[in-house]
Amino acid sequence: MPAMIDTIGLVAAILTTLSFLPQAVLVIRTRRTEGISLAMYAMFTTGVAGWLVYGVLAGALPVILANAVTLVLASVILVIKIRAVVAAQPSAQGATFATSTPIAS
Repeated sequence: MPAMIDTIGLVAAILTTLSFLPQAVLVIRTRRTEGISLAMYAMFTTGVAGWLVYGVLAGALPVILANAVTLVLASVILVIKIRAVVAAQPSAQGATFATSTPIAS
């Protein structure tokens, strides 16, 4: 029975990881993240890291493999998203200048 459980786990792990792959490839290739929520991706990546730790502690190979691959891909996407958000922020100097311009009397 444990072999059957591991097989089911491996199939589920492969399917869920592969379902994530097209989005990861698209974002990595295009660097476009407009449709991705930073908060969601940060939580998702943290959750995947938690599942990886759980898999290691439980000795669950399917959980370890799936979440190790997904964590790498999700981390890359998260970094790309963070860079996009930071790049879209107005510079502090520009913001200061814009808000400190004297009003004409």
